[in-house]
Amino acid sequence: MHKRFVNHCTIALSIIPDGPILIKSGKEGADPTKPDMEFVETYHAGGRSIYLPGSSLKGAIRAQAERIVRTVGRDKRPTTENALWASNPLNLDELKYLDNLSDSRDIYRLSSFTDQMFGNTSIASRVRIEDAYPVDSKQLKIEERNGVAIDRVFGSVAVGPFNYQVCTSGEFHTKIHLKNFSLAQLGLIGLVLRDLNDGWFGLGFAKSRGLGMVEVKLNSAVVQYPGCVLENEQICSLGGQGQWSNNVLLGTGVFLQEEERASYGFPANDVQETPVQAESMPLGFGVQLQWQGDEQVKDLFTRAVRSWRRILEGAAA
Repeated sequence: MHKRFVNHCTIALSIIPDGPILIKSGKEGADPTKPDMEFVETYHAGGRSIYLPGSSLKGAIRAQAERIVRTVGRDKRPTTENALWASNPLNLDELKYLDNLSDSRDIYRLSSFTDQMFGNTSIASRVRIEDAYPVDSKQLKIEERNGVAIDRVFGSVAVGPFNYQVCTSGEFHTKIHLKNFSLAQLGLIGLVLRDLNDGWFGLGFAKSRGLGMVEVKLNSAVVQYPGCVLENEQICSLGGQGQWSNNVLLGTGVFLQEEERASYGFPANDVQETPVQAESMPLGFGVQLQWQGDEQVKDLFTRAVRSWRRILEGAAA
């Protein structure tokens, strides 16, 4: 399914520190005037600036997605294919059963729900997260704080004192891309972003000590069907394989033939209605639906979560 696009979703969001956050650079510089732990930096908008790496965001989002799936499903490979489960990506022995498979469709179908989204050693990820850059570097507030590491046995200072750099104010903008997705996968992304905004998990260093709490502001979202056109207020796939109302969300399964859909394990009737009307993509080819503002994007996720609930009901049955 990575050889072609049938649907694509881009979610634009802002991450706003709700207290101190620190994404460590991973190395200490030679300048003694700088703190022991520095924020990651890069060149952006004509100068050096701190930022939130997309790899760090993806790691935190994937970890929470796995927690959600394990909460309502299983944490080990089940004996039945329709069961919901999340594998441990750090346990390579758990993925050895995929080594004997040569067909990419079988590998995808037999992988865990989270591996189908974020990838494993045998399949590529469907989720891509951009680096989060500050909207305005002048609004960033960067502080230095002191800390020590306490010996768990004796209660004395084990390491330190040391100082570290944190960001306490500002706004970082990023985008999440999801390609060839089912609506349940989009719904799970919405649940993870809800949990991040509610403080169920944090980003970066020292989360158990109060760092890493952020606010998530959903700016916009667009769902695109590049192989479709608008005809008579209907979304029509090229080749006449399908036709739908111009106000529906369509998962990957509806674009596939029955045999191909079954081989990948995509649901057949993966459709949800939405008040947003479809329009032509730029250059007049392809179809897209757009949501603007926090409330509209939340409505998109709410409708996608209905398909997520359908997956849970099917797994329970």
